[in-house]
Amino acid sequence: MRFLHPGFAWWFLALAAGAIAMRVARRRTLGVATASPWLFAPAYRASLFRRLPAAAVFAGLVLLGCAWMDPVLPLAETEVRSPGLDIVIALDLSSSMEAPMDPSPPPAGRTLPAAIQGTGTARPPARTRLDATKNAIKAFVGRRIDDRIGMVVFSDNAYVISPLTFDHRYLVRYIDLVDNQILRGEGMTAIGEGLALSNYLLARQAAVAGRRNKVIVVFTDGENNTGRDPLDVLAESDASGVRVHMIGVDLEAEIRKKPQVQALLRAVERYGGRYFNADTSRELNAASRAIDSIEKGVLVSHTRQHDAPVFHWFAVPALICFAAGFALRALPAFIDQT
Repeated sequence: MRFLHPGFAWWFLALAAGAIAMRVARRRTLGVATASPWLFAPAYRASLFRRLPAAAVFAGLVLLGCAWMDPVLPLAETEVRSPGLDIVIALDLSSSMEAPMDPSPPPAGRTLPAAIQGTGTARPPARTRLDATKNAIKAFVGRRIDDRIGMVVFSDNAYVISPLTFDHRYLVRYIDLVDNQILRGEGMTAIGEGLALSNYLLARQAAVAGRRNKVIVVFTDGENNTGRDPLDVLAESDASGVRVHMIGVDLEAEIRKKPQVQALLRAVERYGGRYFNADTSRELNAASRAIDSIEKGVLVSHTRQHDAPVFHWFAVPALICFAAGFALRALPAFIDQT
């Protein structure tokens, strides 16, 4: 600890000396002449206990002087708790994500208008799975204002698009930049690699280990066909206190029924996560809103501050000393009758 204004000590000493001088000048003196030496014996002297109010006020003045010199800690680390989570979004960028995805199918028993069915007017082109997923992710990020969110993309390999950050505007700009050209030359679906990199990102940046405040949300439209086994990586996530949710983006029924995919979905739910099947843009947004509603937690972070002020370490005890001194003065035992 150091003082930013140590020169104030001289001002404080000058004021204290002036106060003591005024106190001495105002003190009434009493002259006594006696031939009995026993009057000056220790038993007849005033008890030091009667000086307790003055000692309390003096201690308060010293502490106030220390607070006046602006004490600081050169380097302080503080723990900040806030509602929120550390979330990593893992987005599949395999070639199949370029397939079209209907915004929403027509209700059962209802046919499309003739103008759309006919050859004269074509039905509006559907967005790709990637575009629909990006819109759902941006809406999800917009609702999680208290979370640190990062993003990972994967195809044959996995790559970090954004570290965990509270700057969601920055994150949304990077989501807009994601397209099918980022991983040109790749086209497989390495779900295990995306999970592994997400785990690594959380392990490097998460402030507190061993708490269920870390989440991974995987958006994919296919099965794992290269890289690490996602079942092994899911077990590592669970051991690290990371919960994994998975959203199947227009996942075909034939793929969803495969034993390997079924085993992955069961593992997600066994480790505390949930799987959502989203065949349309509306269902995709509904899945992101469902995850938003079930994931709540407390985010703990540590911040370092240079020259952290600690004047309250002295100011509060000074106030207590002043209050104690004045309170003791009200007691009969400490009232000066001379």
